[in-house]
Amino acid sequence: MHADCEIVLLEDGSQQRYVWGADWYPLSQTVGYEALINIRPSANNRSMTIQDSGLRDDIRQLVQSLLGDVQWP
Repeated sequence: MHADCEIVLLEDGSQQRYVWGADWYPLSQTVGYEALINIRPSANNRSMTIQDSGLRDDIRQLVQSLLGDVQWP
């Protein structure tokens, strides 16, 4: 769950403002941007979906750089 991972990251020293929830879909090689931890009125993100297109693009690039070349069965 995103919330469980969030706790581990925060305990390890990550800053809350940099922790967002996203999913990797290996069959389509795409990123999903919905998670309960993304609901942050203080960051002007009032839904489960990451609203900031720049942030979504940064996340997509990071995930694809780490997982995009993985060959899935």
